[in-house]
Amino acid sequence: MNTYIALLRGINVSGKNPVPMAKLKETFAELGFAEVKTYLQSGNVVFQTNKKSSTTKLAGEIEAAISRDFGHQVPVLVLTPEQLDAVANDNPLGPKSGGEETHFHATFLFDSVSKATFDAHKLPVAEGERAILSEGVVLLHCPRGYGRTKLNNAWFEKALKVRATTRNWRTVLALQTLAGS
Repeated sequence: MNTYIALLRGINVSGKNPVPMAKLKETFAELGFAEVKTYLQSGNVVFQTNKKSSTTKLAGEIEAAISRDFGHQVPVLVLTPEQLDAVANDNPLGPKSGGEETHFHATFLFDSVSKATFDAHKLPVAEGERAILSEGVVLLHCPRGYGRTKLNNAWFEKALKVRATTRNWRTVLALQTLAGS
């Protein structure tokens, strides 16, 4: 069995796109996935499957099932444990570099963005904030808090013209643990 991590974008936020986790687990089970585990209410799912599908195809299956079962069009990004490990273990902006764990985030991009495209944009950084592009994810350090930064999901989606979903550092590490990495 192969393990995967699904990141759902924009569910259970301010009452929009409600998706109860117990029902979401049932939806994943109906797709033939095993060992389904959810983390928090914000759309983080670890699962296993014998399917020999690409992560893109798995994401499409999950999106269709969510649409069918919940009536929402929810973008889904599927990662392998190796991809998540690369984010969690190789973050030069991570807490190991100094700062509180709560100030670090990862904005996962649904499509590839070149370094040249990323570097062509003037980031709206406040004093002390940092952002770097690394293998399909923008790593963030927001010492004033993610709620106060302009380096948010909406900014990256608009500037880079790609869907994205952001997770705080504790969630990244929790998903890494759940995936058995």
